[in-house]
Amino acid sequence: MARMGRGEIAALEQVYDRYSALVFSVSYRVLSDRHLAEDVVQEVFLRLWRRPSSYDPLRGRFISWLMSVTRNRALDEQRRITRRRRVEYRDEERTYQLPTHDVADDPQLGVELAERRQAVREAMTRLPPAQRRVLELAYFSGLTQVEIAERTGDPLGTVKTRVRLGMRKLREALTEVMSDGAGGGTNDAG
Repeated sequence: MARMGRGEIAALEQVYDRYSALVFSVSYRVLSDRHLAEDVVQEVFLRLWRRPSSYDPLRGRFISWLMSVTRNRALDEQRRITRRRRVEYRDEERTYQLPTHDVADDPQLGVELAERRQAVREAMTRLPPAQRRVLELAYFSGLTQVEIAERTGDPLGTVKTRVRLGMRKLREALTEVMSDGAGGGTNDAG
C-alpha cells in the first residue's frame, strides 16, 4: 500500500493478482451476478489506487480491511439495484393499483397521510444541508452511518453528530410545521 501511495503501478498489479479472485468471490456472494461482481472488483481496486491512504495498518490487517471495503461496496450496489427496482415497481404499480382499503374506506386518513408527508418534506428543507444529506442517505437510501461516512468522506463521528443534530432539528421543525398546519393549535402526531 505504501508503494501504491508513491504511484507504483506494479504494486497495484501485485495486490490485484493476489486478491482479485477473493474480491470477486465476496462480491459475487452478495450480488449473485457475475457482471455486477466484476464491476465491484474494478471499483474496489480503483479505490485502492486512488486512495491508498484509506487503509490504516494500525486499525487491522489489510485482508480484513479489503474484505470490508468489498462487502460494503457490493452491498451499496445491491441497495442501488433494489431501490431502482422498487421505483420501477412503484411506477408500474401506480398504473394498475387500486386504492388501498384504509385510504378508500377513510378519506380523512388519506388526507392526514398526505399532510404528514408534506410536513416532513417541509421540515427537511429547514435543516442545514449537511444534516439533511446524512438523514436522506440514512433514511431514504438505507445506508448505515459507517457507509455514509465512506460515501461522504466525513469522519464517522461527524456523521453521527449530524444525524443526532439533524434528528433533533427535524423533530423541532416538524412540530412547528404540524402546529402551523393546524392553525396554530396543537397537533399531537406522536
